[in-house]
Amino acid sequence: MKKKFSIKWKSSKQVRKQRKYRYNAPLHAKQKFVHAHLSKELRKKYKTRNLGLRKGDKVKVVRGQFRKHTGNVERIDLKKTKVYVSGIEVTKKDGSKTTYPIDPSNLVITELNLDDKLRQKIIERKTK
Repeated sequence: MKKKFSIKWKSSKQVRKQRKYRYNAPLHAKQKFVHAHLSKELRKKYKTRNLGLRKGDKVKVVRGQFRKHTGNVERIDLKKTKVYVSGIEVTKKDGSKTTYPIDPSNLVITELNLDDKLRQKIIERKTK
């Protein structure tokens, strides 16, 4: 199997090929993987199911060991497609604390950061 990313990739049922596609995807394609569902109130307001995550968004964790925790998005790692949320930390063996990476699919956006004019345009485009 080739290691390079192919734009001609058509969907496959094989999990290994899906995993390979996600792992080898370029950053502009990985941007699409860092989307999260909107809360019910935001879904009604913006008439869309999901949006790309941005730094400053308020999110709630719905799956995993940090379920029901809420916090702001501190950092997004596109290369690993992980999100770092404030207040979610893990204690290492040496006693120091470090932020814990969370998969965007396990998050729900509860409040949007609308400082960016480009993002406002994207939301307006989706609501039409």
